[in-house]
Amino acid sequence: MSGHPHHHGHDHAGEWRTLAALAGACGLLGLGALATELSAGPAWLRWALAAAASGAGAWEAAGEGWHALRWHRRIDVHLLMLLAAAGAWIVGQPLEGVLLLFLFSTAGAIEHYAMDRTRGAIDALLDRSPKQARRLGPDGTETEVAVAALVPGDLIAILPGELVPADGVVREGESAVDESTLTGEAKPAAKRRGDPVAGGTLNDWGRLVVQVTRAEQDSALRRIVKLIREAQESKAPAQRAIDRWGDAYAIFTLSASALFLVTLLLTGHPFRDAGDPANSALYRAMTLLVVLSPCALVLSVPSAVLAAIAAGARQGILFRGGAAVERLADVDCVCFDKTGTLTAGTPVVAALEVLPASADRRRALSALLSLEAGTTHPFAAGVVAACRAEGALQQEVQGLSNSPGQGVSGSLDGARWSVGTREFTGAREIPGAAVPAGAIVSEVWASDGAVTVRATLVDEIRPGSAPTLAALHARQIRTVMLTGDREEAAAVAARQVGVQSYGAALTPDAKMAAIRRLSAEGRVVAMVGDGVNDAPGLAAADVAIGMGGRGSDAALESSDVVLADDRIERLVDAIELSRAARRAIRVNILISIGAALGMAAYVVFRPGVPLSLGVGVHEGSTVLVCLNGLRLLAHRPRRAA
Repeated sequence: MSGHPHHHGHDHAGEWRTLAALAGACGLLGLGALATELSAGPAWLRWALAAAASGAGAWEAAGEGWHALRWHRRIDVHLLMLLAAAGAWIVGQPLEGVLLLFLFSTAGAIEHYAMDRTRGAIDALLDRSPKQARRLGPDGTETEVAVAALVPGDLIAILPGELVPADGVVREGESAVDESTLTGEAKPAAKRRGDPVAGGTLNDWGRLVVQVTRAEQDSALRRIVKLIREAQESKAPAQRAIDRWGDAYAIFTLSASALFLVTLLLTGHPFRDAGDPANSALYRAMTLLVVLSPCALVLSVPSAVLAAIAAGARQGILFRGGAAVERLADVDCVCFDKTGTLTAGTPVVAALEVLPASADRRRALSALLSLEAGTTHPFAAGVVAACRAEGALQQEVQGLSNSPGQGVSGSLDGARWSVGTREFTGAREIPGAAVPAGAIVSEVWASDGAVTVRATLVDEIRPGSAPTLAALHARQIRTVMLTGDREEAAAVAARQVGVQSYGAALTPDAKMAAIRRLSAEGRVVAMVGDGVNDAPGLAAADVAIGMGGRGSDAALESSDVVLADDRIERLVDAIELSRAARRAIRVNILISIGAALGMAAYVVFRPGVPLSLGVGVHEGSTVLVCLNGLRLLAHRPRRAA
């Protein structure tokens, strides 16, 4: 069963204008018919105007109802409204039928407008995407080309005030870039050599030379818009439940109306009554048919879910469908990865030690560099940079093997090297390097059995981590940190962010097992990670939340919710938005069911209820449900103190 929405591919952007025009024509022609009746004009003119009004008001309903009946063998609300309007004509009350169709088509136009607004909020992202770019030649000359012609490796110049044409990395210049289109963050982000920039963002004050890293169709902006559009097509659990019972409800509505008609006829009510039409059996049955029709119920969930998805996208929160919107509201336990989630994820190497002292330092560091360069571990970039700074060279690795959560191994110049944890490499314990007090210290070890290398890294807690966990605790949400790092580093990080419990030295499988234990306790668990090393944990959680800034390809593919700008505080905003959507859904269901059952009881037990009243309540509840969902577009996060 469907409500007003189109389901056969005709729901084009701006279609609400056509529906509004048809509703307006229905209303104006209906007023003409009423004026003709009140002024005692010719009967033929009154009937002609009423027929034209009915045609305009029934145009969309007839097309949708016929499509549902012919292609899906379904009786939907459009067909129910047409039957009720036809019944009004049969009992000699054509203007009642015109009023029904006018209000029904007006509600349909309002609903399409509401859905168009949610699509417009997403399409506005692509409107920010430039069509031309300044490509630099080998001699530095600028040539204006179409953005679609750019390929990875091209150098482009971006002047102050221009939109960034494509995803890339800054090679020259400094500036600030307004990334609010993608992240919802109003404050421009500083950009200098080596920093990534995303297509569709706005360059502020400096000239930048950027090397393109992704073609237009693969850009972050395009992928985000694709993700959101897919999310809008994904139904929430509540919507699936309504759809599952929809056909049965339509049959129930027809059966209840028919049974009511038969009951009235058997109890002596006339089929038609020219003197008192409102008391006739057919008129009362048609009124019951109208008030029981499930327009508002069908729209109660999608109106709120689609608006929440659009509102989240503007704030840098990407929901992968209605199920994610609904489920996140129930979360009462959040598990966090440490590195790159609660910490900045860009640890700096504080010390590089090679033992014994007589070993070839450059050879050992080259081995460490070569193995780390082939991994996506958050520590790898810092280790590689530190090794290169000491003159180490990247070499070809033979027989590379990966042990998730432990490390990697490979052969270089005939020697088998292992890089990862101390236990994995078999390195002997040595005293820790000197680091600042309170620092979050991690270690990467390398060994070939004779030579040992230890890289000591220092990471920092994200500024938003501690406030975010405090906000979650204020909402009675338990917090757990699950990390593969050492106990010492985990303890320092846990203390600084204020997490309620933690597990250290965990393999990916151990993280997954920890999440399953929490689920077995009856908790609804969310896992926040980078979408790569945390994949088993994300898969085990009820809601998988990815940090989209790093490894965004993996995060977009494996997570139910993506925090597009890597800001951990967006997690609280996402939960608040999800809970607001759930409240709106509950209110909408209450409105729709309450209006239908209340008016049905009124029609059954009180003779003479005018069809216009039933139509008004039915369509009024439909409009109210749409507007209640639409208000989520204006949702703004409430920052916790």
